[in-house]
Amino acid sequence: MSPALPEGDPAPADGALPASATVGADARRFGVYLHVPFCAVRCGYCDFNTYTATELGGGASLAAYATTALAEIALADRVLRAADLPTRPVSTVFVGGGTPTLLPVDDLARLLDGVRTTWGLAPGAEVTTEANPDSVTPDGLQRLAAAGFTRVSFGMQSAVPHVLATLERTHDPARIPDVVRWARDAGLRVSLDLIYGTPGESLDDWRRSVEVALSTGVDHVSAYALVVEAGTRMAVQVRRGELTLPDEDDQATKYELVDDLLTDAGLAWYEVSNWARTPQDASRHNLGYWRGDDWWGVGPGAHSHVGGVRWWNVKHPRAYADRLGRGLSPAAGREVVDAATARLERVMLGVRIAEGLPVADLAPPARQAVAGLVADGLVDPRAALGADGGERRVLLTRRGRLLADAVVRALVD
Repeated sequence: MSPALPEGDPAPADGALPASATVGADARRFGVYLHVPFCAVRCGYCDFNTYTATELGGGASLAAYATTALAEIALADRVLRAADLPTRPVSTVFVGGGTPTLLPVDDLARLLDGVRTTWGLAPGAEVTTEANPDSVTPDGLQRLAAAGFTRVSFGMQSAVPHVLATLERTHDPARIPDVVRWARDAGLRVSLDLIYGTPGESLDDWRRSVEVALSTGVDHVSAYALVVEAGTRMAVQVRRGELTLPDEDDQATKYELVDDLLTDAGLAWYEVSNWARTPQDASRHNLGYWRGDDWWGVGPGAHSHVGGVRWWNVKHPRAYADRLGRGLSPAAGREVVDAATARLERVMLGVRIAEGLPVADLAPPARQAVAGLVADGLVDPRAALGADGGERRVLLTRRGRLLADAVVRALVD
């Protein structure tokens, strides 16, 4: 079961934005997220808004999906124009899911062409699709590159069969080096996503997964601690005692290990859970989220943010297709972020990235808390003092990354 949508205000039927959304728009980049809600099977730990490819029909089906999503892109263009927002070419496109590469390559190309035709792509735009290792072929990756995709993010998760089995992942881990090579041969940048803390995963299992990822020569790795969400099959297995979750010390040890291995291999952290070989290899789309840029999320359950206005689409693909078929916005609700919430989010997101958060952005009481965080070894002392001649910044140490939530609480309470 995917998570419930947030509570919020009713969204206007035409999707119209308030005048406040235009304030400062020239200084913000504009990205597009395209949600493809289909998977071949549903993994036991997953609570994303996904559906198996064969269980939906009509305008919500796999075959009709690209046409339906293009209708939302057309609506987005009308809404942004009506709000008098400046015309901004799209800096980043991210196709996520689900398993986007279950769509035919021609449909993925149509979606990207719809974005390109509607708003244009900025020079050097980053265009990413997620993919499962068993959902791509060399020819398909070549065709994605020819269509304008620049990057692919593979859901590797683990290189250890028993860990993948617990996660209910279906791909053969031996396929990972092949798909990375195929993508790089096509001229695509490649990221591998890993998960640590699966029940039954040993430290040696985790080391093996990271070392296999590095052996491919990949230039970007995301490593996330497994979070078991209520309503998933794995949550039921844990509740019944069929699976035992690792403790916090195990999670911390695995984070330290992946950080050591990736750093030694020349990949630097740029966000708490993300490492890249060079700044150019970082995910610019995700950095847009963490920096507070604008983006339009297309698809059932997708979230959008433009100028401090946040909204989310209806979750079910049938309801999504029905709303668009009637010329209505698929938005289920929205909120206009107030100044206090914006400051909180700036702290929550800003401290997670390696560029750090300017101390000047903090409220006066929070600025006083920085010295205590330095003393506790959670914040880098040189950055906090502006020792290199730059502005003072809150930059997490590795211990601070492990306790990022505690740092945020100290800066906002």
